[in-house]
This record gives sequence, structure tokens and C-alpha cells, in this order.
Amino acid sequence: MNIRSLTRGDGVVIGAAVLLFIASFLDFVGCSGSFCGSVDIPNAWDNLGYGIGIYLGGVIGAGLVVAGRLLPQPRKVAGLDLGQVGTALTIATAWILLWSLIDSEDAGAGLILGFLAALVLAGAAIATPLVPALQAGLVPAPRPAAPQPYGGQPQAGYGYPGAPAQQQPPFGGGQPQAPAPAGDFSPFWFAVPVARPLFAEDGSPSPIAELAPGTWYLAVEQRGAALVAQTQDGRRGVLQDTSGIQRG
Repeated sequence: MNIRSLTRGDGVVIGAAVLLFIASFLDFVGCSGSFCGSVDIPNAWDNLGYGIGIYLGGVIGAGLVVAGRLLPQPRKVAGLDLGQVGTALTIATAWILLWSLIDSEDAGAGLILGFLAALVLAGAAIATPLVPALQAGLVPAPRPAAPQPYGGQPQAGYGYPGAPAQQQPPFGGGQPQAPAPAGDFSPFWFAVPVARPLFAEDGSPSPIAELAPGTWYLAVEQRGAALVAQTQDGRRGVLQDTSGIQRG
């Protein structure tokens, strides 16, 4: 799992789930009158059908939604992705709490707050794959290291774009051959807005890695609209979807 894969929508889902869990411990029904101080007002856990089946079901649904985005490979339950199962649970929680609120003569803070939290939770689970603003990374991507000042010594190692290669003279002496022109392309750092697959350079359909938001990668070559990218462990592959990338 890559925690930097979390989006703003995932942050809303997590926050709403925490609020829903807190609401389950508040008064499920209201109370008025002088006798309220001597009455034990029930919460959702006094009725396990609500505590476990509704409130906790919504929290579990939120966990499945987030887990479905964090896992590198999709997991399925009864033929459905974890995110789809989790979204269905959040919608069911909001729907049941809505009718419980309508049917209640005196709704308590736990029921009102629980419905609002479940509504936000279901809305975020549905909207995150559709709204670009919610797909942005929850943790801002770190900026690449500042460039060396003029005249400074370039640093060697992974990620230094344009570092001069050491030319070895051919056997028997002579001058080293000049490198082939690289065209107008210069290597650059970039980050992706959402997780995207990196495919092998030979055109194989199976991805060799997944680029995660919040991590900087090095673009070493351009092939039409696609980029040849290099990961931190030295693997190279083709990023076919370059829309919305952030250049460093």
C-alpha cells in the first residue's frame, strides 16, 4: 500500500466515517421534560441492529472504499471490486438512517449526526471517481531538490536529468565520439495526479509498475503523447496517460 495514493475524496470518506462512528455513541432519540435526567437515553449500540448493522456497516464500507484505492491490485468480493462493495454499504447506511430520521418523532443527536455523516460519506464515495478536484492527492507531492547554483558541481546518482556521461576513448587512443543529438527533449521530473499504470517498453499489455501520486518520477524520453518514465528502483516503462501531470 502507498499512503500517498490517498486522494482528497478519500480524506472526506475517512473523516465522515470517524464522525459516523462517534455519532453511534450519542443519544439515538431525543428527550424533553424534567424526567430526562433520570432516564438512560439509548444510543445505537443499545440496538445491535443499528450499532453493528447500520453505523458500523457504514464505517466498514468507508474502509473498503479506501482500501480499494490503496491496494496495488484490485480485490474482488462476489465479483465486485472492494470499492464498489464499500460504496454500496455507505449508500445503504445513508438510506436507512434517512428513513429512520423521517420515521422518528423525536430524533436524537446520534441519529441526526449519523445521517449527515452517512450522507457525506456516500456522496464522497460516489463523487471521488467523477470529480477531478477530489482526485487530487491528499498529501501534497514533495518538490524536487532545488537546482545547483551556477558553477556548482552537479550531483551524481539517480534522478539527475542531463548529467554528462563519461566518455571512454576507443581502444588504441583517439578522441571520444560525440554523443548522438537528443533532439528537443530534456529529461524532467513529474508527478501524476492519480495512480496510473506503467507499461513495458515492448508494448506488453500488462503493467510493470504503478505510478503513485505524491512521488516524483523521471521522464527520460517522449514517444508521441506518451512518456518513457524511470522509477526510483531503476525500472523503465511507458506512461500512456500523461494528462494532468505536474512537472517539477
